[in-house]
Amino acid sequence: MSKRFAVILSGCGFQDGSEIHEATMSLLAIERTGNSYQCFAPDCDQHHVTNHLTGEQEEGNRNVLVESARIARGKVKALREYRQEDFDYLMLPGGYGAALNLCTFAVDGTECGIHPEVERAVTTTHAAGKPIGALCIAPVLLAKLLDEVKVTVGDDEDVNEALKAMGATPQNTKAEEIVVDEKKKLVTGPCYMLDSNIIEIANGAQNVVNALLRM
Repeated sequence: MSKRFAVILSGCGFQDGSEIHEATMSLLAIERTGNSYQCFAPDCDQHHVTNHLTGEQEEGNRNVLVESARIARGKVKALREYRQEDFDYLMLPGGYGAALNLCTFAVDGTECGIHPEVERAVTTTHAAGKPIGALCIAPVLLAKLLDEVKVTVGDDEDVNEALKAMGATPQNTKAEEIVVDEKKKLVTGPCYMLDSNIIEIANGAQNVVNALLRM
């Protein structure tokens, strides 16, 4: 029987939104296993806009939901519409937007705030006993919202220290490796937190999805 995944995006582009490879490979992994997905994103302004050619911040605002529609080919819903009872799994690809738009970890570190719709999605899904997957920097959201989780962000020492300060247990991994927290029903993978290539991203995303489906 086909399972339903909800995928939370944070914009479009790794410097200020969702990491496009991670998001796309997550969607591919879900469909390759014979399952379906619905993309969601908060309907709010991005923290800032980055020129992905120069790496410089630019003037102006962009909407996270509108930008996420670029990845989802228009098929994305406002996160306020998410209801955990409609889905079997929740997935959060990475990209700097996860740490800027879904939460403020990139700015505030361990004292970060979480977008209220993201908090509701994660906590209600977890309370219902449904598995959650997260890639790249997105596991910091799980560490902030859930108690004593086991996650990975690759081998980034600074982020690992922040995870520990938030009560999590970080584990170092290579690009395609994953960490499974059976007790909390979480699966995380480092993806572009490491110097990875697109093949490793595809394999890592597939490994996360496969592990979620085994729960």
